[in-house]
Amino acid sequence: MILAGDIGGTNSRLAFFTVEHGRLKPEIEKVYPSREHSGLEMVVRKFVSEHQVSIRHACFGIAGPVSHGRSLMPNLKWTVESSVLAKELGLSEVTLINDLEANAYGVAALEDKDFAIINAGAPGSDGNAAVISAGTGLGEAGLFWDGRAHRPFACEGGHCDFGPADELQDDMARYLRAQFGHVSWERVLSGPGIFNIYKFLRDTGHGEEPPWLTEELKQGDPSSHVSAHGLDGKSALCVKTLEVFVSIYGSEAGNLALKLMATGGVYIGGGIAPRIISKMTKPEFMGPFANKGRLKALLEGISVKVILNDKTALLGAGRCAALKGSLL
Repeated sequence: MILAGDIGGTNSRLAFFTVEHGRLKPEIEKVYPSREHSGLEMVVRKFVSEHQVSIRHACFGIAGPVSHGRSLMPNLKWTVESSVLAKELGLSEVTLINDLEANAYGVAALEDKDFAIINAGAPGSDGNAAVISAGTGLGEAGLFWDGRAHRPFACEGGHCDFGPADELQDDMARYLRAQFGHVSWERVLSGPGIFNIYKFLRDTGHGEEPPWLTEELKQGDPSSHVSAHGLDGKSALCVKTLEVFVSIYGSEAGNLALKLMATGGVYIGGGIAPRIISKMTKPEFMGPFANKGRLKALLEGISVKVILNDKTALLGAGRCAALKGSLL
C-alpha cells in the first residue's frame, strides 16, 4: 500500500493507493484541517491508526521548499522531516517533495475531462512544461522533457519580485511595498493576494465599497467574498479586482512559460482558477500571457489548461512514491 499526502496551509489530504494495471487506484482518503494539528506527524498518526493497512511506500507533497528531506512550511509554521515520518511509519524511507512538484507528477495521471482549455496551442508541440498554482500561496514547478518523458522539478518562483505590467500595477507595487517591504508575486497572486488587490483599489479611489460589503467582509474569508461578487457583478470594485487578478495571473504564467521554455504546455493548478474559470477564459488572461514583445508568437503557440481535478497533488505524491518503488 502507498501512503500519499497533499499537505497545505489550509488542509492536509491523505490517501492510501494501490497500483493496478499501471495506474493508481485510490483506496481510502481523508482531509484534515491543518491548523487544528501541531504537525504532520500528528495527522499521519491519526490517519494510519484509523486504518490498519500495511504501508510499503510513502510520499508527501509539502506547501513549502524541501531541502535534504526537511521543510519549514511558510504558511503554516510546521517543520516536516522525512526521518521523523519514516520512524513514525516504520519505514526505511519517506519521500518529501514540494506540493507543486507533486502537482507536476499528478498531471500524467489526469484525463481530458480533468482540464479546461484556455489556449489550445500549436498542434503536436512537445518540450518542457510548467505548472503554476494560486491558492493559499503561489506555487510554481517545471517538467523537464528528456525526449521520452517529463521529469518534474520544484522551484519557488512565487516568491520572486512582483513585476508590474502597467501604471496601475506600478501604483499597487508601491502601495504593497509600504506594508510588506518585499512584494513577491504571491502577495498579489494567491487567495490573500485577491484581498490585497481589492484593498489597494479601494484605498486609492478606484472604486467604492458599499456598506453591505463592508459588513460582509468582516465575516469569514474576505477574498472569497470579493471573488464571489467579482463573478456575480454585484460590486464593481470586486469585478475590477478579479480583472486585475486574472491579468496578473496571465502575466506571471507567461513569464514562467518563457523561463522554462514550456512549449509542452502550461498547467494552471490551485483552488482559485476552477472557481473563476469564466474569467480565466477571457482575454484578460491570455492577453498578458502572450504580451511578451518579440516572443508573442511563441507564447500564443503554447497550450494553457486549467486543472479541474482538486486531487492532482495527492495523485502526484502517490505517483512519485510508486515510481520510486518501481511500481509504475
